[in-house]
Parts: sequence; structure tokens; C-alpha cells
Amino acid sequence: EPNPHVTPSPPTPPPRTDGTANPLALETSPDTVLARALSGRLDSAPTSEPLIAHAGSEIMLEAPVGQVLPDAGYDPGEDTFTAPPEHGSGVEVVVSPSSDRLQLLTPFAAWDGNDYEGLPVLVKAQGKFTTDHISMAGPWLKYRGHLENISGNLYLGAVNAYDGYEVGYGKNQLTGETQTFPDMAKSYHEAGQRWVLIGDETLGEGSSREHAAMEPRVRHGVVAIARSFARIHETNLKTQGMVPLTFADPADYDRIGEDDRIAVRNLAALAPEQQVEVEVTTPAGETWTFRTNHTFSDDQIEWFKAGSALNVIRSKTQA
Repeated sequence: EPNPHVTPSPPTPPPRTDGTANPLALETSPDTVLARALSGRLDSAPTSEPLIAHAGSEIMLEAPVGQVLPDAGYDPGEDTFTAPPEHGSGVEVVVSPSSDRLQLLTPFAAWDGNDYEGLPVLVKAQGKFTTDHISMAGPWLKYRGHLENISGNLYLGAVNAYDGYEVGYGKNQLTGETQTFPDMAKSYHEAGQRWVLIGDETLGEGSSREHAAMEPRVRHGVVAIARSFARIHETNLKTQGMVPLTFADPADYDRIGEDDRIAVRNLAALAPEQQVEVEVTTPAGETWTFRTNHTFSDDQIEWFKAGSALNVIRSKTQA
């Protein structure tokens, strides 16, 4: 209920037209805001005017006092640094094989020197396909240290461009079954089947999470073709040894069928600013080709050939 001992604040004056500031609308400190809230007036002077309590008694607020430096100094905390061994080559990192949170990473295989032939389309995503569609966050983040387990969310948010599917579902080209995309990717991985991803505009926009590129790579994804890429995701795909390509003619996205097979050839001649030709074979055996662009630099082409950027770094440090 209203405090009968508090004088209501006057109404806020209208904005001034002479260019000067409204005295009641100036920015102020949290302490002053609290003091004026307690007084019930915006024009009170907390350091010189008392507050009037319900019983009519007067209370003076003390101005806050801070310390430039703590009198007792800073607590240095506990020193938990453990110096690395002088020679770490003999150190073995042991992770329990039954752990579902941690998994030792195996280096991705280097490119075998052969062109990619007969790649099925794992998913042709329609519309928005952000990193959260590719590798969902939430409860999946507890598996960030276990690449195969976190791959259980791969493309789970993808909207299939082909009719008749719920979000996150598509057709397994090896079995003909309808499956979730992560189950399908696992099936291809276990069968040693490489595959291609088809994306729409700005594929991979959103956060810069590396798992959005590591998951398709570990599941045998080798090529991603889109109308356009988010820059960071495109680079992350290159870092993990995948080949991101963009349609030279964006309309070619619409021509790729669910049961088509994709071939990416002449990879040995991959070079900066040189287009890459992609061949499509329909279920009827008919073929057609389209041109794609890429943004690989010479150094990034070495990543692809070595299997990943990390493989290149390791080879240089062990040389």
C-alpha cells in the first residue's frame, strides 16, 4: 500500500526542445537508482535527504565506499599447473572403451588419389540448413568428446527436399528403407559407402561448431554441393578433408533426383579458381553434367589430399 509519509514524485516533464538533457532522465548509478526507488521520488538527493519510513522515522543512507585494491591483496588460488614431460612422444592417452563421453580420434584417411564415383545423395536439404540442423546442440553436447556418439544427431534437423518425409528422414539407398539421416549415415559408414550432401542457400550458417564438419566426415561424407555456403562452415569442411562445391548454375540444385548417383572427377587437377565438373547418373542410366565452383587455395587443396588440415600439421611436426 502507498506510504503516507512519502511525497509522490512529480510527473516526468516532457522532452526539452532546446537540445539540453532532461534532468530526470540522466543515466545514473545502480546505487542512486535504488536509493531513489526507496524514497519514491526521482528528484531526491540520497546523500543529503533522509528517507521517511512508514512510522515517520527518518533514515539516512550511507554512500557506498569501494576499494581500488583489496586491503588483503588477491587470493592467488591453488596452483594446479602440471608441467608437460620433456619428451611427450612416449606418453599414452588412455580412454576407457566403454566411455560414452570420450573417444580417441583416429586420423581421417588421406585421399586415395581416385575420383569419386557413384555417390548416393544422403540428404538433399531444402531451405534453412544451419549448423544446428546439421549437428543439434542441447543434450547432444554431452557427447562432444565422442565423435561417433554425437554423430547420432547428424542432419537430424534437415528438411528433405523430396516429398513424403518427416523432418530428419530420408531414403537409405542401400536398403530402400526410410530412416533418420543419422541412422542412414551410420549405415553408409559401416558399409564403407561414401556419399554426397546437397544443400540450398547459405549451407552451414549459424555457429562455427566444428562437429558440423567432423560428423559427416567420420560417417564417410566426401562432397557437399550447395547453392551457397556460410563461410566458416565451408572452411571447416575443407579442414576435415571434405570437398565443398557450389552450383555454377543454382537451378541445377532442382534437377538432382533422390535416386541419382553423383560422380566428381578430375580431382587430381583440383586447382584454385578452376571449376569442377560433376556428373549425374539417373536410375534409368541417363547422364548429365553440371559445373561447380570452389574456394580452395593451394594450401587447402593439400588439406584435402592429406585427409585433413590436422594431418598436414602432424606430417610437418614429425618431419
